[in-house]
Amino acid sequence: MKKGKINNDRFKVGKSVIIVTFFLFVLLIGRLCYLCLFDYKVGDSTITAFIRNRNTEEEVIMPKRGTIYDQNGNVLANDVTSYTIIVYLSEDRVDAEGNKNYVEDIDMTSEKLASVLGVNKEEIKKILENGKANNKYQVELGMMGKGITELVKEEIAGLNLQGIDFIEEVKRYYPNGDFASYLLGYTVFKEDDNGNNWLTGEMGIEEYYDSELKGSAGYVTYERDNYGYKIANGREYVEPSKNGNDIYLTIDNNIELFVETEVKKAAEQSEAEWVLMVVADAKTGAILGYSSSPSFDPNLRNMTSYLDPITALAYEPGSTMKIFSYMCAIESGNYDGNATYESGTKTYTSEVDGSSVTISDWNKEGWGTISYDEGFALSSNIAVANMVETFITKDDLKACYTKYGFGVKTGFTLKREDAGSIDYKYQIEAATAGYGQGITTTPIQHIQALTAIANDGVMIKPYVVDKIVDSESDEVLYTGKREEITTIASESTIDKLKELMTNVINGDNTNSTGYAYYMDGYSLIGKTGTAQIYDYSKGMYMTGEADYIYSFSGLFPKEDPEIIIYAAVKRPKDTVNYIAPMVKEVEKNITKYLNIEESSKDKKSYEVESFYNKDTNNTKEYLESKNMRVLLIGNGTRIVNQYPSTNTTIYEDDLVILKTNDYDKKMLDLTGYSHKEVINVLKLMDVSYLVEGTGYVYEQSIPPNSDITETITVKLKEKYVVE
Repeated sequence: MKKGKINNDRFKVGKSVIIVTFFLFVLLIGRLCYLCLFDYKVGDSTITAFIRNRNTEEEVIMPKRGTIYDQNGNVLANDVTSYTIIVYLSEDRVDAEGNKNYVEDIDMTSEKLASVLGVNKEEIKKILENGKANNKYQVELGMMGKGITELVKEEIAGLNLQGIDFIEEVKRYYPNGDFASYLLGYTVFKEDDNGNNWLTGEMGIEEYYDSELKGSAGYVTYERDNYGYKIANGREYVEPSKNGNDIYLTIDNNIELFVETEVKKAAEQSEAEWVLMVVADAKTGAILGYSSSPSFDPNLRNMTSYLDPITALAYEPGSTMKIFSYMCAIESGNYDGNATYESGTKTYTSEVDGSSVTISDWNKEGWGTISYDEGFALSSNIAVANMVETFITKDDLKACYTKYGFGVKTGFTLKREDAGSIDYKYQIEAATAGYGQGITTTPIQHIQALTAIANDGVMIKPYVVDKIVDSESDEVLYTGKREEITTIASESTIDKLKELMTNVINGDNTNSTGYAYYMDGYSLIGKTGTAQIYDYSKGMYMTGEADYIYSFSGLFPKEDPEIIIYAAVKRPKDTVNYIAPMVKEVEKNITKYLNIEESSKDKKSYEVESFYNKDTNNTKEYLESKNMRVLLIGNGTRIVNQYPSTNTTIYEDDLVILKTNDYDKKMLDLTGYSHKEVINVLKLMDVSYLVEGTGYVYEQSIPPNSDITETITVKLKEKYVVE
């Protein structure tokens, strides 16, 4: 067979075809790489976002806002969870397996829900039937289905009813209602840029420490199916939220109750424009009680004024400023308390227009020729007016007031604090400033300045935050403590002032302005004040019989003050003394509650040093040699913690608590310890506790030497009653 020639032309491919094919292949590979490696646009979004949104879901995890406590661990503000019942009615609602997830049997569902909610079955049935008739996808049950507790929610969930769901809601709750309200403040929900609702502080501690309390949000990302349900065993990523920090205030719940009760009583009886009282630890500056009226319930936010009169409302203080004008004169070294002057009136020639201006004592006629010491007890305005010419100058007085913290903000932990004003120019203005007219101050400034009288002339900054604690790890992030500002007077000046303030209340002169504050068995010292109120709309002082701000600054016990009280009443219905009864009642209650005794004046004082890491037995013997009572926590050989803290002044027979390095959580015998002592013991023991009553411990829930496995309850009662 003859072989034919093969025609290769049939297999020839043009070079152009090969080049085009190769180019298309490269283009395809390039496009594929681009799609795999780059986040390109798809419509208004990117491919990554498109894919993520197509089959994944991201949910925000909101944190729990930190809790606010008093110094003893009592809750003052916290988050509470409630629920709203949702009833699904649409027959289109099915779960991931296609099972019906809506209410089919309205009658049965209504009956079971009604039995738990304690309502009429027909009320629920009517809502469900109306929703069904109007093709509603879901309905709520009105007020009967809102704000239900966790227990009720669990009971309903236990019924296993088809088509029932819950919406979780968080709100801020203030368990004591109208209680230290301006100090605590309140919260509202505010939406951030991502549409998340945050509880946000708008007043008080809630506002000032909002960032500490708020925490930070987390989120969870998971895969979902076409129905929007989470895919079982699908990929999931969780970024947990960080709950807000807890804040412990220096407020003592019991002292706050004493103060609140008396402020509200005085407000009701006096019908005053406002009433206020602040109580502070004289040695540390810690605020123990803080109240004003009218107030509000933070749960309801029914306030009539956004201004806290204790920090944000400066007013003319009146004669309580004589404490500090006398302090200035005594400290100058020129003061002679036995020198005399003619009380009654004093006339000045105006430095502006040459006219005559007369100022007078509060009784206008005066008391004749009296000494400057007597002038303090009688609250003589002319005494101060003369001092600003005789013992000190007007510039000296202004410099003193500035040094004492007036005219500037204290930096107390609340926003909108007012600095007040001590500005004046002329001699007569200096005279009136000396008795608290023509200048303005705030109560918190008075508390700060008064600390110098309890600390031998050292002024202490007031504070209200005891500590800030990480709510998840319990790590203490911040601890409030005594903060010395400066020394504003010598010990001899303070001793003289104590003598003058004692004579206001405990002196022999029944004409003294503080005589109404005297009580047998107590040693309150202080100064009263009565200030005119300037009407800015009329450009003159008010002239009504009770158009005054009445105030009182005091400390007790007199020899070594532990407590400071400042109280004021604005424009009561009449001239009755409404401050004295409330101050005396608070003084009596605090004296009993804290077991404050006056006998310390006859005891030797001792400044506590640091015992950290020192030998237990040697330390105990050392303290007992100084006639201190010593309580050991644990059986270790070294000290790891102590109360009182370093540099605190204590007296013979006071209790020193030493925690050792071998504390095995065994219960101590707390019988006979006072309220203040037992609180400090339990704090050092680092246990959960409840304290009931006042006075001294007579009963404890866990016997001595037993293991501590639960909350300790200690009960107190009076050994004796202070009348």
